[in-house]
Amino acid sequence: MKINFYILKNDILIIEMKLFLAYCTLFFLIFILNDNAYSLCVKTSDANLRSGPGTQYKKTWEVFKYMPLKKIGSKGNWYKVKDVDGDTHWVYRTLVTDKYRCAVVKIKKANVRNGPGTKYKKNILSPALKFYSFKVIGKKQSWVKVMDEYEDKGWIHRNLLWIQ
Repeated sequence: MKINFYILKNDILIIEMKLFLAYCTLFFLIFILNDNAYSLCVKTSDANLRSGPGTQYKKTWEVFKYMPLKKIGSKGNWYKVKDVDGDTHWVYRTLVTDKYRCAVVKIKKANVRNGPGTKYKKNILSPALKFYSFKVIGKKQSWVKVMDEYEDKGWIHRNLLWIQ
């Protein structure tokens, strides 16, 4: 009888060790490997995106405040990023932040409204053209409250934006 109890106790210990290793692996995959891919926002009035990690590389796009970018790598003080269209660029690290979320219009033009719904009137920002960028300042169901670099605010339907 004591032998069976010992085997059962040993089996439980093995199962607990396997669960611990599984949790450690999951933690590693989520927090360590994913550390390289996260959201960034342009925090300056404008920023040059480049084809490589340095000012000697060709400028690929000039973007403005609140343009969202997805960090996919880094080299020194430069971040490799993807934009709303999936194109890859490099940006200098001091031009971006991860302290807030940003959004950009991903379609030809989007209505910007005074409230979260089509029953609200279009506001001064409407229509916002493709690539117009915003800081995300709120959400209500499928609507996103945004603010542009001039501090004008409005609501845009979530499906019309690329948010990072």
